[in-house]
Amino acid sequence: MYTLYVGNKNYSSWSLRGWLTTKLSSAPFKEMPVALSTEGTLNPAFRSFSPTMRVPCLHDGTTVVWDSLSISEYLAERNLGMWPVDPVARAWARSICAEMHSGFSSLRSEMPMCIRERVDIRPWSPGLEVDIGRITEIWSESRRRFGGGAPYLCGAFSVADAFYAPVAFRFRTYGVAPGGDAGTYLQALLSHPFVREWEAAALQETAIIDADEPRTIYRDRLAKKGTASA
Repeated sequence: MYTLYVGNKNYSSWSLRGWLTTKLSSAPFKEMPVALSTEGTLNPAFRSFSPTMRVPCLHDGTTVVWDSLSISEYLAERNLGMWPVDPVARAWARSICAEMHSGFSSLRSEMPMCIRERVDIRPWSPGLEVDIGRITEIWSESRRRFGGGAPYLCGAFSVADAFYAPVAFRFRTYGVAPGGDAGTYLQALLSHPFVREWEAAALQETAIIDADEPRTIYRDRLAKKGTASA
């Protein structure tokens, strides 16, 4: 049985990716929740299970796999159905996962995942506008080229959808509402049973990490809008 270390579900977008891909594998696993630092710093105690002191981290006996993309590939080598079967769709899915993994720096820094929140932080920065536009483009083109009438990016729910699930939560938190196929996909992703399971657990958490709290990060902007206590 696998063991998967994950952080706070309200905040930890990378943990969400690792957890969704592990669920997608259908392999049994034990979930080991660990509390992220309230100061937003790395916890040296995490080195006992993760060489980078970060989550997610997967243990398969004596084999340790860290980083959500590596976890996804490790699981996909051992469990069928995690990537699209069609080689063209699979290449596309891997590419958009890699783009998500390495890019969208403005989205990450300006829209931290906080599942319980609903805030309007507009006007968005130029960099954030570009990131939102690119994600909307990816969702629309994926659905058009590879959706095949199913609700997800490349047909059946896959690693690609797991990698964009934190974006779906971010879009909902910050009121990003894409139209057309991208908007339909956003609602389908938020409605997936695995995503809803993670969300339900996140809403039960009471820990507050100010470094990831939109109402702390954007206190002055929200005060000007008159929504600081909304």
